Amino acid sequence: MLKSKKIVDWLYNYSLYFIIGALLLVIIAIEPSFVRVSNFTTILTQSATKVIYACGIAGIIVLGGTDLALGREVGLAAVVAASLLQAVDYSQRVFSADQVPALPLIVPLLLVMVILGIICAAHGFIVAHWGVAPFVASLGVQLISYGLCLQYFNTVCNSNPLSGFTKTYSKFCQGTIRIGNISLSYLMFYAIAVVAVMWVIWNRTTLGKNMFAIGGNREAAKVCGVNVKRTIIIVYIIAGLLYAFGGVLEAGRTGSANSTMGADYAMDAIAACVVGGVSMKGGTGTLPGVVIGVIIFQIISYGLIYIGVSPDLQYVVKGLIIIVAVVLDNQKSLRKAA
Repeated sequence: MLKSKKIVDWLYNYSLYFIIGALLLVIIAIEPSFVRVSNFTTILTQSATKVIYACGIAGIIVLGGTDLALGREVGLAAVVAASLLQAVDYSQRVFSADQVPALPLIVPLLLVMVILGIICAAHGFIVAHWGVAPFVASLGVQLISYGLCLQYFNTVCNSNPLSGFTKTYSKFCQGTIRIGNISLSYLMFYAIAVVAVMWVIWNRTTLGKNMFAIGGNREAAKVCGVNVKRTIIIVYIIAGLLYAFGGVLEAGRTGSANSTMGADYAMDAIAACVVGGVSMKGGTGTLPGVVIGVIIFQIISYGLIYIGVSPDLQYVVKGLIIIVAVVLDNQKSLRKAA
């Protein structure tokens, strides 16, 4: 009986990886050329910015919440920063040189970090102090963020896609380091630095311990003296800072930004976290798991594009992966409780 239980637990823990592995084998069977170093480095480059904001939303999920506003907040950060980082001699520059001179990258980056820090602090306050369900609160904040992005893009930017960035900004986001025949993007190193900092916060600080305690049992954490409301707000603020950084990098990586940027990012980030073992019930998760989840999800996304699967069917596959991941997560939680 005990052995049978262990087998079932093992299947619940690893069956999703077998399913994803089988899907990957199908992709490779259809197009063997998918297994290339260049494809893998491309996947890692595309994963880098997603890792950054996935680290932000992972903390919120560990608290037992969620954040559907992630994508629109990333888009807002991308549009604002991109509008301020266009080259002075670019013919379609939003601001004239007299209005906004050439700015160092750090200025727009800090600006959007402040903007999203304030938005996410308010978001955390709504959840922590007013007791609004995280799902509902994030829907409201999502609409507010998208409305602000549209207002700025349509009014200030005249609805024109933003491009023509400064060489410094483009190099910061698109630069590579060549090691032998392999080119490694700067973005990978930014992502590694963010993961390292967040790992310290999660595993070596009181904030990290309190975050997991709240996600595991909020009432017990409160009884033990944890300042639940303050912890929640701080976790949301950290998420906002990471969204801002990721948004600035994403605009620079793609070379453009517009009001639609970030539309699907929240679902991809949540799915990657769940695939990586962050429980939607709260209280469980690791940053290496988040990174692995992002990379696995990006491999599947890139692989489906590589073999020519239509965008419509890609949504179907991603949706199925999310559903399976959440179902397995729920079953694992029920088995633990039993």
